[in-house]
Amino acid sequence: MIRHVVVFRWNDTVTDADIAATGAALDALAPVIPEIAAYRHGPDLRLAPTNADYTVVGDFESVDDYLVYRDHPEHQRFIAAHITGRVSDRVAVQFEF
Repeated sequence: MIRHVVVFRWNDTVTDADIAATGAALDALAPVIPEIAAYRHGPDLRLAPTNADYTVVGDFESVDDYLVYRDHPEHQRFIAAHITGRVSDRVAVQFEF
């Protein structure tokens, strides 16, 4: 299994409505990308002042499945609509478990 973890910091123009729309758009990805084995996401709980703002965690059966997800047209549309221009910082990691 491959786990993909992304952590974002939003820029100052992002509103609560933008974040809600991002969450809804993420929810819509799993049903259209069958290579996603599990998908969780959400805003930070603000338990520490240095935390990022939002995270996405996806599980995939193989590296090939992750690559299909990464390059999938619906995922690319999501990035263009909800991430590009709204994120001031992004960190990602993929690891095997």
